[in-house]
Amino acid sequence: MKFLTLLVTLVATVICRAAGPLPGQIKNLVTFGDSYTDVVSVGDNGTAWPVFTAQDGGFKLFPFARSGATCSNNITDRPFPSVFESQLPLFFTELKNGSLHLNMEETIFTLWIGTNDVGAGALITGSSPGATVVNTTTCAVNWVKTLYEGGAKNFLFQNMIPLQHTVLYSADSYPNRFWTLERNTTEWSVLMTEMVNAGNALSRALLELLAPTLPGAHIGLFDSYQLFTDMLNNPTEFLTGTPNIKTPIHSCVFQLNESTTDPGTCTDAPADVQSSFLWWDELHPSEQTDRNIAKNIAPAIQRTSEKYTTWFS
Repeated sequence: MKFLTLLVTLVATVICRAAGPLPGQIKNLVTFGDSYTDVVSVGDNGTAWPVFTAQDGGFKLFPFARSGATCSNNITDRPFPSVFESQLPLFFTELKNGSLHLNMEETIFTLWIGTNDVGAGALITGSSPGATVVNTTTCAVNWVKTLYEGGAKNFLFQNMIPLQHTVLYSADSYPNRFWTLERNTTEWSVLMTEMVNAGNALSRALLELLAPTLPGAHIGLFDSYQLFTDMLNNPTEFLTGTPNIKTPIHSCVFQLNESTTDPGTCTDAPADVQSSFLWWDELHPSEQTDRNIAKNIAPAIQRTSEKYTTWFS
């Protein structure tokens, strides 16, 4: 009996240790996603979180995320470089032609997608007939399997933030450059709350089911929703000075039905107080928020902290 107990304990220990890459194992960071992750067309008008993460963790960064992206243009038809029709093909092309050299054991792949899939011009406005939270979320999880079949081993999947708290999708929203037409802002906020939470619950369940089917893979979930919830509930722990979680640094108010080519009436917070803001504009996090994201993702990859991160394998 003692031997059996010891064996069970050893097996449990091995399984536990097998979850996630080893501390210090990861040297390369490869990112996919939308404007929240794009390091060229930067959503925060400053430095994107992958750059801070690479600096904080000592990783070499390989960025493939592109602003405006959805998981697949075959699901949500938008004129932007999606993950499956643009970003993944580019990655595999560079890998095949030798312009990209990666030791897969030392490389982690991240995906932060969904904001555009559920947003204006897609699900919330009914702009993509047949598209649902189910197929957009399933598409995102399939990113893991696609890369795994191409040799990738380590993955960190970032779920959607509480978008209902951005200005664009809040109940007290105003016409802005992302949406100028008339709308029921309360209805949008309620619907966005439902879609984000449903999508996040589904992605977690699908990742848990997928993990044991990919031998040798390490699959983690970074809970962006909880991190942003903590920043909203305890802003003094994340923002400087007098925290502002409501008003964006760069705010542009439009008139209803006004053309989005018109800049509207825009105001900007002074540069010396911008680190006290959670949001850059009506949709995007601020640079200070991106610093906070990096402060939590870098140690998750290094395996020095499990806060906000769950490893399924």
